Amino acid sequence: MSGFTRREFILSSGAALAAAGLPALARAQDAAQTPRRGGTLNVLINPEPPVLVSIFQTTGPALAVSSKVIEGLLAYDFDMRPKPQLATAWQTSPDGLKYTFTLRDNVKWHDGKPFTSADVAFSIDLLKQVHPRGRSTFANVVRISTPDARTAVIELSKPAPYLLKALSAGESPIVPKHLYANGDPLTNPHNNAPVGTGPYRFSAWQRGSNIVYERNPDYWEPGKPYIDRLVYKVIPDGAARSAAFETGALDLGGENPVPLNDLERLSQLPQLSVETRGYRFLEPLSEIDFNLQHPVLKDGRVREAIAHAIDARVIQRTIAYGYADVSPTPITPASPYHDAALKPYAFDVAQAEKLLDAAGYPRKAGGVRFTLTHDYLPYGDLYRRQADYVKSALARVGIDVTVRAQDLPAFLKRVYADRDFDFTSIGVNTLFDPSVGVQRLYWSQSIRPGVPFSNAPHYSNPQVDKLLEQASIETDEGKRVQLYTQFQQIVYQDLPILPLVAPRMVTLANRRVRNHTVSAQGLEGNLADVWLAS
Repeated sequence: MSGFTRREFILSSGAALAAAGLPALARAQDAAQTPRRGGTLNVLINPEPPVLVSIFQTTGPALAVSSKVIEGLLAYDFDMRPKPQLATAWQTSPDGLKYTFTLRDNVKWHDGKPFTSADVAFSIDLLKQVHPRGRSTFANVVRISTPDARTAVIELSKPAPYLLKALSAGESPIVPKHLYANGDPLTNPHNNAPVGTGPYRFSAWQRGSNIVYERNPDYWEPGKPYIDRLVYKVIPDGAARSAAFETGALDLGGENPVPLNDLERLSQLPQLSVETRGYRFLEPLSEIDFNLQHPVLKDGRVREAIAHAIDARVIQRTIAYGYADVSPTPITPASPYHDAALKPYAFDVAQAEKLLDAAGYPRKAGGVRFTLTHDYLPYGDLYRRQADYVKSALARVGIDVTVRAQDLPAFLKRVYADRDFDFTSIGVNTLFDPSVGVQRLYWSQSIRPGVPFSNAPHYSNPQVDKLLEQASIETDEGKRVQLYTQFQQIVYQDLPILPLVAPRMVTLANRRVRNHTVSAQGLEGNLADVWLAS
């Protein structure tokens, strides 16, 4: 391909297709066309979400399906500037300790009950208790007052400079108080049959097959949504997903919906288009999480040996087919807080062998030092491929690895509830600010059994806690950079988690699907603007 990497090809494909008279012109034409009403939009969801409401879940599939029914206070443009959703206006006090939201009039829950400020106050308090990131996002919230039905006031003990960026539908969903106030929110039946204020109403969930939403005819934004039916299809097999896009059985899919080795071919089909926008909110990171209570992995020398035995460049170039950037720190290169001075652990088999010997694990008969089981996040193909590479790489230094596969609910239970794991290949979203996306992974107060995508290693370092807590309330950007730099340097040495690469995501769409990506949330937006050309 004349020196192009696959990722460079996809990112530059807009220019190539424009030569054929397509995307640049098509976008201009889309903007001028009147949306067509009706039709069914078939969207890939992979893997199947464990629940349909993201009040206590941060898995990508849960966020994607939740935000069609359950809304947030705000949405965001491509530059992460806030836009109205359930809130129509907002004001921050000069000291940064009070956020006043004016709520939208005449909004109804799908069961006909009115939406009020009481729902907002209840939901923010619930997010603080049960959401994996909400514990840190809303850590400084001391009170949510409701002067009237259309006003909600969030009061803080300390500033939270990231707060206005954290109020999207997927990240901070507003759920109906009248349906969640009683009983355990984690087992609420409406988590699997949601009732919201959004543009789509839940219709049916056929496990292992599809999730069906119908147009909400009483949506607060007149005329929207445009389509009649939204169907999320569960297709675990990569080849079958590619075929479904090729034949038209699937119209839309995000977060690298097909195997990366097939993306280049599909992007050249005339009926399909590739979109790279819509991931500013997420900033994903692929990493290895160690169980620090494991009798072998609790030794820092063993974890460092594993880091030296794994070549992040292989994962970038071969496992991710070039659709990734190497990221040796948990704050990815796209962030202004990333410490570029830290480099990946050198790929050095001899140093890995030396560290394992020093830790008291010499090679035994057959050359094996010890055995480990490696679990991987069943989300797309990247983590399975990464797990296979980890097995091969560690075999070179005498570590016998068994790769274990399971579905998403079983994986989450094993890692976060039962803690029945050694180490795992996993992906997390580091998001728009480290206080929201990174802190939960290293903060000792995020050690919460059963809460997914929190502090899986059970890492606890008082100095790290202090730095994270200081950064989360610091309003001076220069000082925040310094605090996060110190944090990255410490966890780089402690190595409870081995960051590897920051995947670069793409969306694949049939060209008849218009306005599918209109914000920083991409397909995690509410899809109220999407329509199908004839």
